[in-house]
Amino acid sequence: MPIPSERLDYSAIIDRPALTLPGGARMAVWTIMNVEKWDAARPQPRTILPPPMGEPLLPDLPNWAWHEYGNRVGFWRLRDMFANFGVTPTLAMNGAIIEAYPRIAEEALSNGWEFMGHGFVQGPMHRLDDQADHIGRTVEAIRAFTGHAPRGWESPGLTETEDTLDLLAEAGIEYVADWPLDDQPVRLKVRSGDMVSVPYPVETNDITMMALQQHTSDVFAQRTIDHFERLYQDSADITRIMGISLHTYISGVPHRIKYVEQVYEYIASKPDVLLWTGEQVLDWYLDQTSSG
Repeated sequence: MPIPSERLDYSAIIDRPALTLPGGARMAVWTIMNVEKWDAARPQPRTILPPPMGEPLLPDLPNWAWHEYGNRVGFWRLRDMFANFGVTPTLAMNGAIIEAYPRIAEEALSNGWEFMGHGFVQGPMHRLDDQADHIGRTVEAIRAFTGHAPRGWESPGLTETEDTLDLLAEAGIEYVADWPLDDQPVRLKVRSGDMVSVPYPVETNDITMMALQQHTSDVFAQRTIDHFERLYQDSADITRIMGISLHTYISGVPHRIKYVEQVYEYIASKPDVLLWTGEQVLDWYLDQTSSG
C-alpha cells in the first residue's frame, strides 16, 4: 500500500515549467461549496454545543439542527452572493443530498455548478466497511441526476486510507481536493496511472477558522484576503491556484455572510484573476502538461 511520498515526487514550485493561464490571467480562484447530509441518530461530524451536563445524547438534535440551518437557509444566502459576484462554485456534495435535499441539487444544476463527490453521507472514509461501494454509490447518484459522472472528489474531512486514491481513480474520478500541499495542481500516482490533486485550502476554509480555531467572523475576511493578496503578488512570476472552501452552516449564517462577501468583492477588484471551478482548473492543467 503506497504511502504519500510514493504517490508523488517532490517538486519545487520555482523549478517547474511555466504554466500559462488564458487571457493573460495570473491566477485562478475556485470556490468549493460544501453541502452535506448529517444523520441525527449518529454522533455529529461537528458540534457547536457540548453534551449537557457532560452526558452525550442521541439523537443529537441541537447540533443536527445547527447544521440543518445551512441547508434550509444558509445555502440560499450563499447562492445569492455567488450570483452577485459572478462565481460558479464547485458543489462538494454527499451523494445522499440528491434524495434528501432535492431542491438544493436542482438549484445547483440549473445554475450550472460543478458537482463534486463528497462521500455518500458525511462521515470519514477510514471508518467505512466498503469504500468502493461508498464511492460507487456517490458517483452513480450524481451521474443519474446530472447526466454525467463527477470528475472531482473531496473526501469528508479530507480523510483517506492507503487505498482511497486507487479506488477513486478506478471509479472514474480524475481529480481530488484532499491534498493541500501546493499552489498548483500536481499529479498523483495510482494503480491505473495517475490523477490530479487540485489545490484545496485548509487555511482559507471556514471550518478551520470558525469551527476549529473559533475566530471571530471578521477573521475569515482578513485571513482570506491576506492569503489572496500574497498569492496575487507571487503570481506575477509563477501562476497560482487558490481555493476557498465554504460550508452552508458556517458561512451562510447572518453574522458571517458580509465577511464572505468582502472576500469576493476584494478578489473581483483585482485584474487578471479567473473565477473557475475545479473542473476548469483540471482541464487547464491537463492541457498545459500534456505531452502532445
